[in-house]
Amino acid sequence: MSKINQIEGKAVPVEGNDIDTDRIIPARYLKEITFTNMGKYPFYDERFDAEGKPKGHPFDLPQFAGSHILFVNQNFGCGSSREHAPQSLMRWGIRAIVGESFAEIFAGNCTMLGIPTVTVGRADMEKLQALAKQKPETQFLLDLDKKALYSEGKEHLKFEIHESKRNALVNGTWDSTGLLLANAGKTADVAKKLPYVAGF
Repeated sequence: MSKINQIEGKAVPVEGNDIDTDRIIPARYLKEITFTNMGKYPFYDERFDAEGKPKGHPFDLPQFAGSHILFVNQNFGCGSSREHAPQSLMRWGIRAIVGESFAEIFAGNCTMLGIPTVTVGRADMEKLQALAKQKPETQFLLDLDKKALYSEGKEHLKFEIHESKRNALVNGTWDSTGLLLANAGKTADVAKKLPYVAGF
């Protein structure tokens, strides 16, 4: 099980309120059997025109290539509860999302993938997005223990995160599959005692 205490990297800003999961990952890509190729599709219809030509979305600008932190505005991830949305962001390279607010199911799906979703006020987000655009080479450090975001080695601001989500990430219990595997022996022992499993 992997404990997540810090996320470090450049940041990519995606501006706009109420960006829903249909915009994050268009519905036609939900037919994929696995999540393997999902990193190709985040914001696809906003990134490419009908002929497949780039439209200049931040995810395609060279200065934001390799970014691990996403800066967003209000109610990010609203709409349908598809897990494909955080899967596509994660597989593109996003490891943490800082926003003004998140749809609850989206934030929960992110936590289940080990992606922190932390919140800041509007004024702070405007400053963060402006900094990322003006100085895209800036390295940020998101510290879940101190609930602080650092830039260039100095504390930039404090953020909020639901304590249950923070605990799951820093204690490594966000990975439900990992928990099951780590406790496979105990699960097997309990199964042997259950009459509806072993008593037939």
